[in-house]
Amino acid sequence: MNKTLISILMFGFLLLFIISPFAGLASLMILLLFTAFFSLASNIFQAIIGSSDTNSNSSG
Repeated sequence: MNKTLISILMFGFLLLFIISPFAGLASLMILLLFTAFFSLASNIFQAIIGSSDTNSNSSG
């Protein structure tokens, strides 16, 4: 779940960098925004499904 929270924060910071008036290389930042969006969406999807490496399937 920490990975999901970190990706949400990183996505928010990228969004702030794009909106800021001093953002240079806007097309590169938009490409980074799309990449971050798909990464965030996949992490949230994995968190909803419960696909995590730390899950233990112990019988008992």
